[in-house]
Amino acid sequence: MPDSTRLTENPSLIEFRSVTVIRGRTKALDGLSLSISLGEHVAIVGPNGCGKSTLIKTIGRECHPLVKNSNSMVRILGQERWNIFKLRPQLGIVSPDWVSLCTRPITGKEAVLSGFFSSTEIWPHNHVTPAMERKAEEVLELLEIGHLAGQDMTEMSTGETRRIVIGRALVHDPRALILDEPTASLDLRAVAELRSIMRKIAQAGAGIVLVTHHLPDIIPEIERVILMKDGKIFRDGPKSQILESSALSELFEMPLQVIEKDGCYHLL
Repeated sequence: MPDSTRLTENPSLIEFRSVTVIRGRTKALDGLSLSISLGEHVAIVGPNGCGKSTLIKTIGRECHPLVKNSNSMVRILGQERWNIFKLRPQLGIVSPDWVSLCTRPITGKEAVLSGFFSSTEIWPHNHVTPAMERKAEEVLELLEIGHLAGQDMTEMSTGETRRIVIGRALVHDPRALILDEPTASLDLRAVAELRSIMRKIAQAGAGIVLVTHHLPDIIPEIERVILMKDGKIFRDGPKSQILESSALSELFEMPLQVIEKDGCYHLL
């Protein structure tokens, strides 16, 4: 029998087929089918309540689909069954939940190191190796926040905290970085700085899945855009074809005009 934890040679990041997820009394995902390849830079766009965050929680195995029929399938990195403690480090999920959990009286470097142990701080039984120390320092420099290594997390701005949490996800060299509303609650300067960091990460070779409802978050390196509405895929294709006025007006149910400038998209 093959090892169920072994990855296939060239798996997709995700393969969803006819996936339905119920949260409370709401059908958050409704028969959704979607495939994303490893290394792709993808944006998932939609209004609040469309199922974007549920999709991310389903990828991270926080939410589980109904088994409606034999065609339903959730396959992540080529496997349908996973030990979540082995899966999540490979995905690098950065969500508002993790941002709130990591706002604790620990230093920035300790928060980044905690990613090695899937915790929110370094506990007495955790053994931090010299290699882990070096990796944490490397990630802090990549994200241009080396100066935050010794600063208390409770004294950091929201933008600084967001970058520390991204660093926490990057210590494992994940096969994809999944960002759920990364610029929420940030001021204009912090948004610009975070977008610059996202571009740097994408150019370094990590696949990015960006979940947002703000078009300017979609960095030029992202080539594919998926629109979601009512728990389903509404549109899916090349950015230049999907981010156009009529499609987004229908998605958000209001008249919208889209403009593109220097590879970035904005709404008027």
